[in-house]
Amino acid sequence: MPRAALFDVDGTLTDTTYLHVHAWWEALRQAGHKVPTATLHRAIGLGGQDLLAHVLGEGRDSGQDEVISAAHKTLFATCHERLGALEGARELLHALHDRGWQLVLVTSAVGGELAAMRRALDVDELIAHIASAADVERGKPAPEPVEHARDLVGAAREQTVFIGDSVWDMRAASRAGVTALGVLSGGIPRADLEESGAQEIYEGPADLLTRLDESAYARLERES
Repeated sequence: MPRAALFDVDGTLTDTTYLHVHAWWEALRQAGHKVPTATLHRAIGLGGQDLLAHVLGEGRDSGQDEVISAAHKTLFATCHERLGALEGARELLHALHDRGWQLVLVTSAVGGELAAMRRALDVDELIAHIASAADVERGKPAPEPVEHARDLVGAAREQTVFIGDSVWDMRAASRAGVTALGVLSGGIPRADLEESGAQEIYEGPADLLTRLDESAYARLERES
């Protein structure tokens, strides 16, 4: 039976979290909203509409959502050519692929944003599938993105690991019943990730790579 290694991208494999914070901050400012960057930081990982509901409240003028989201997309696009993979990200993906894991990117990014992150990672030949926000009705922290990614591979819950940098990632993985691993590379505190369901936590991809043989990946390999 296949084993699925599911990956969030922003803040987990690519160094983009704070770029998104700034782009959302400016997009909201242009629309007349003052939202602290710390509040936005903790909301990164949610899909656009869910992020706006989280930081502005359900009672907001949702008629602005499309304009704000479009402004965020335009602002973030100015960084596309400069996006970078986090240290050890490519090597980690290569190592897991070589160990027989099916790799799936699970991301709310679509279009040019997703293309830019794929270029930054430069490992398209290793990726079995990409599960994007367009594929499900509800994004993280709902379990649907993780469940859809697992289904693409045909892996059992017991043979699936999802790694991410946000509390939304950890909640989605936990609700989907798969092994949840957290990384600190997106700037979210260890305690928050643990409280949201992270079973193991690493500094980032490079740290996980050096400890791969003692990680959940190795444990599941032994159990299969």
